[in-house]
Amino acid sequence: MSSKTRLKRRYEKWAIRRGHRIVAGIDESGVGPLAGPVVAAAVILSEHTFANRIDDCKRLTSKARLSAYEEILRHCIVNVSVIHHGVIDAINIYNASKLAMEKAVIGLPLKPDYLLVDGRRELTLPYERRSIIKGDRRCLSIACASIVAKVWRDRIMERLHELFPCYGFKNHKGYGTAAHFRQLKRYGPSPIHRLSYEPIRQLLTYRIRRKRK
Repeated sequence: MSSKTRLKRRYEKWAIRRGHRIVAGIDESGVGPLAGPVVAAAVILSEHTFANRIDDCKRLTSKARLSAYEEILRHCIVNVSVIHHGVIDAINIYNASKLAMEKAVIGLPLKPDYLLVDGRRELTLPYERRSIIKGDRRCLSIACASIVAKVWRDRIMERLHELFPCYGFKNHKGYGTAAHFRQLKRYGPSPIHRLSYEPIRQLLTYRIRRKRK
């Protein structure tokens, strides 16, 4: 195991010792932002030993994330699911992130028989599973999934920036930064903002009241 790779296959080996053959790690990116989709990834590890550091995506620089992402795609079995803002508004972010995770697993070309899931989401899938709090910091396959989901979503937000450049999505990726709120107050919500989120609802209410005066 490379010294750059902090995490080991502890949870994956634990599942295999209990008779499971194909173990997938699942994580998502994009629960907190005010705009854009939520993205989930499912990753099945190979016997490959990573040259790049694999860790919680938030602990990696953007350059390190990208290098790790490319290595994961080359050597692991990966599937990604994207749930857009309209669905988030319709069913709420908890259910949308859960749906994204389920679709990521269902779309894997190799069907797992055990899941390692970041956090406490109760997935409605016919597989045995283990929920791991802060799994992206403790479990190798979940960390891989966190990196893939993060890079995938960031790229979506960079493309959306080209459609809606005034909001600065390429910089903050839809999160509620001070710069993002300034642009929201100036321009109002874009077609990709999550209207069910309280800061956006408050802004819409404020703008409606101003128009009525």
